Amino acid sequence: MSRFTAPIAEQIWDMKYRFKEADGTPIDTTVEDTWRRIARSLASVEKDPAHWEERFYSALEDFKYLPAGRITAGAGTERSVTLFNCFVMGTIPDSMGGIFEMLKEAALTMQQGGGIGYDFSTIRPKGAGVKGVAADASGPLSFMDVWDAMCRTIMSAGSRRGAMMATMRCDHPDIEDFITAKSDAARLRMFNVSVLITDPFMEAVKAGSTWDLKFDGVTHKTVNARELWDQIMQSTYDYAEPGVIFIDRINAMNNLNYCESIAATNPCGEQPLPPYGACLLGSINMAKLVENAFEEGAHLDVAKMTELVATAVRMMDNVVDASRFPLEAQAQEAQAKRRIGLGVTGLADALLMVGLRYGSVEAAEQTDAWMKAIANASYMASVDLAKEKGAFPLFDADKYLASGAMATMDKEVTDAIRKHGIRNALLTSIAPTGTISLYAGNVSSGIEPVFAYAYKRKVLQKDGSRTEEEVVDYAVQMWREKFGDAELPDYFVNAQTLAPLDHVRMQSAAQKWIDSSISKTINCPEDISFEAFKEVYMEAWDTGCKGCTTYRPNDVTGSVLSVSESSESAPEADTGADVVYLSEPLDRPQELEGTTYKLKWPDSEHAIYITVNDVMVGQQRRPFEVFINSKNMEHFAWTVALTRMISAVFRRGGDVSFVVEELKAVFDPRGGAWIQGRYVPSILAAIGQVIEKHMISIGMIEGEGMGLKSDPQQQVVKLHESRGKACPSCGQYSLQMREGCMTCSDCGHSKCG
Repeated sequence: MSRFTAPIAEQIWDMKYRFKEADGTPIDTTVEDTWRRIARSLASVEKDPAHWEERFYSALEDFKYLPAGRITAGAGTERSVTLFNCFVMGTIPDSMGGIFEMLKEAALTMQQGGGIGYDFSTIRPKGAGVKGVAADASGPLSFMDVWDAMCRTIMSAGSRRGAMMATMRCDHPDIEDFITAKSDAARLRMFNVSVLITDPFMEAVKAGSTWDLKFDGVTHKTVNARELWDQIMQSTYDYAEPGVIFIDRINAMNNLNYCESIAATNPCGEQPLPPYGACLLGSINMAKLVENAFEEGAHLDVAKMTELVATAVRMMDNVVDASRFPLEAQAQEAQAKRRIGLGVTGLADALLMVGLRYGSVEAAEQTDAWMKAIANASYMASVDLAKEKGAFPLFDADKYLASGAMATMDKEVTDAIRKHGIRNALLTSIAPTGTISLYAGNVSSGIEPVFAYAYKRKVLQKDGSRTEEEVVDYAVQMWREKFGDAELPDYFVNAQTLAPLDHVRMQSAAQKWIDSSISKTINCPEDISFEAFKEVYMEAWDTGCKGCTTYRPNDVTGSVLSVSESSESAPEADTGADVVYLSEPLDRPQELEGTTYKLKWPDSEHAIYITVNDVMVGQQRRPFEVFINSKNMEHFAWTVALTRMISAVFRRGGDVSFVVEELKAVFDPRGGAWIQGRYVPSILAAIGQVIEKHMISIGMIEGEGMGLKSDPQQQVVKLHESRGKACPSCGQYSLQMREGCMTCSDCGHSKCG
């Protein structure tokens, strides 16, 4: 009998984690083979490999412990990939040579499948003088554009493009430009961005006092702290970025604050790391540890959880020795501190099984108790490893135990650490678990609430057709099996119906016992007021969170699937989605008006001519077709293809401004060109700029990178169903914001992994 409880679980395993030959022939014939492969690989560094292989296999069996995707897919395969998920790169020097050396290191890391974080605060602001050169600095955002272009050319291991996090301090002179950088939908698309918020800044915000923006001790500008905070909040309200990282709190609570300083995180924010820091991830599946679910006396078996945590910690510690690293500096950093990030998944399902409403005071108290048990078990397991294998090399008992995180730990734990040392400097983190949660039977992800009780996903068949199948939450499926069609109890809540401050309560309860950080999305309703939205972030600060990420669906960020709290039925697409499609193409009139543009690409013998013809739909003029011509025969095939494809999109109607964004984002590795005082990364990007210029001229969009001037629903008559943004992996319109990343409910694709 298959171990998989849902079709989607087996499909995710086959697509992402099953070991196969280069031609696609399976090597792992069953999921048991996958578990065996991982167990054998991680036990290979032990003195008694056979004994630990069985222990490790038992932990993996039935999806009780879920190593992160890199470990599940890569362990035991002998492929040249890293088993670590998260990296923060070295400090960027404020010099041209140093900056591009860091760019090379980033490319090498992403090539092996690592997501990376960078702090761009170390680069001098735009307009600052450059010694020895008669020019002013271009500023950190210009170099972020270079990183973004590089990332688009690197395909990470597992056929996934790399993800990046960019941070900037709240006192950097370019912070205002950083805050609004992603208001241009075509810019920095490979980055998540977060502002590093300091304690003095938050004090200044609350006091309404002034705030200096400075670099190298020189003040460039003075602003009102509360106004700057409101700029951050407004951008996040409108565009879902930047995120907020309370960096002083992170450093104060860091067990290693005596030997490292943190200024950046991995792409999803759960791993604050020092320069060249790396962290591997894994999750305890709490839904598998509940006894007598939905019945009298339902409880989570803490004894089983403690034993499972101890085995998981040992497995993860072994990964430090078994993994490859893209850079030697990363290997040295990992060996010196042996940092791991053990987290949880299925928390919301476990709470449902014991009858608690996610977000309630009672659920937060229970989460506090469970997280404390995991923290104690993790630290004691690491102490036991230190007795056997030695403490991490940079361990200093007095300094380690003086950190803020140690102040809340039980005396039994701190006494054991002082006496025996500890194997792993940091042990706990709560990461996004979207894909591995699906693989485990669609348990609730991380510490998030249940996203949807059930939904429909489209599955691509071998003949090219698509079928629909229902995906049911693990706890809901268990309820159905026990009670049939009985109505769900009122304590069943989901991400869309939960009050934002309930989200914060749960994050705060978990953060108390997590020595790294937490990846979590606080879903906010579209109609939340700006003042109420700001209150979410202030509550996160006041209750001890290390960061805050929100998502408010709107025309810019896209919509999410909406679910009724009292319904099990599959959710339907929100009609406020930002793309509207015609059911049939518009008929071509006999005559059309248009404009022809001449594009001269440097070093090219022949110009390219671009003609855009328009059609009137209602009172709005909009592009209907495009013709791209050049005498250069090297351009013939792709210009014809582009003409046909863009014209086909234009004739479907709706929001076609995405064509501009996609073209402008194309990067030519051979190099771009300077045109009219600006750098254009490719000929295709130049064509995109011409089409954008035309759309602006006919009043279809507001301005460069600004999107539609008016609602596309007012410009078309025959509408097909309204949809959100398309998944870049499978093409389906099933993207949802989960744990800070747009995630596809059909194929499991996530920008962040």
